Amino acid sequence: MNNDIYAKIKREYDLKRQTKIDNANRKKQEIYEKYPELAKIEEEINNLALSITRNILNSDDITRQVEEENMKAKLDKLKVKYENEVKRLNIDSSIFLPEFDCKICNDTGIVQKDGIVETCKCFKQALINESYKQSNINKLEEENFETFDIGFYSNKRDKEKYGIEKSPLENIEHIRNIAYIFAEHIDDKDQKNLLFVGNTGLGKTFLANAIAKKVLENGKTVVYQTAPVLMDKVIEYKFSYDKTGKQKEQYNDIFDVDLLIIDDLGTETMSNNKFTELFNIINTRLLNNKKIVISTNLTLNELYKQYDERVMSRLIGNFTICKFVGEDIRLKKKRIN
Repeated sequence: MNNDIYAKIKREYDLKRQTKIDNANRKKQEIYEKYPELAKIEEEINNLALSITRNILNSDDITRQVEEENMKAKLDKLKVKYENEVKRLNIDSSIFLPEFDCKICNDTGIVQKDGIVETCKCFKQALINESYKQSNINKLEEENFETFDIGFYSNKRDKEKYGIEKSPLENIEHIRNIAYIFAEHIDDKDQKNLLFVGNTGLGKTFLANAIAKKVLENGKTVVYQTAPVLMDKVIEYKFSYDKTGKQKEQYNDIFDVDLLIIDDLGTETMSNNKFTELFNIINTRLLNNKKIVISTNLTLNELYKQYDERVMSRLIGNFTICKFVGEDIRLKKKRIN
């Protein structure tokens, strides 16, 4: 693991967690200023808890046991009194808790499983994002299944124009459903990967972002990269005499993450080495049941002309092909704005 990247993310996590805790404490203090009786009860709880600790350290066994039982009984009564007062004042008790981004690790970046401390998936994803500088990941709050607007797609059927029986609207609804099911069942070994084909501005990247967000929300890891950048990084690693730790991590992530999204396939400059590495990436992930989403502006015929039979056989045989049709949505949005 690259120590500089790890240290950077760890500092960000520590700062983020402390900020969330400080915010929660500030809200609590505001409530206590308004309702001082709550603050008084909590002070009693804290003092009694401290007394229990001191009693454990200073008393003989018999005295300690009796006093500890009495103190704990008092402590339980105080806690009930506090809870009842919160309810009486109609206060949502969750306001006292820090609103951590990750509910699994509470923004610590680590989790304990079967007595073993592990790195949380959210922290692993943060390392991947920093390592790859994944610009699309920053768009997920804007581009996801909830914000995907199908209103820009025509409901008019025109097989001669679009090459399919459905209207662009019917087609995109069907693709959106496929994408959503795919994202929700990323571990299903019987589920095929996705190949998005179609002209620019038809929603391919938007739906890829939506898939990424859903997969991340489900605690999985994602590498999302354009084909040119991805292949350049692979070749840089494979043919570097002095491989860095960062290069090795980036290369391993391509094979290890739960989902690999390759955007704009066909825009990279290809060579025999890149053909080989692209096939290796796709084939290895297929063998290990690691899912892939690929988007391209090329047609299937154009893909056949650009890539060899090994790559195409994997794409045709192991991917659900989603053909995007219609008019450029981005142009429509610009006209409205």
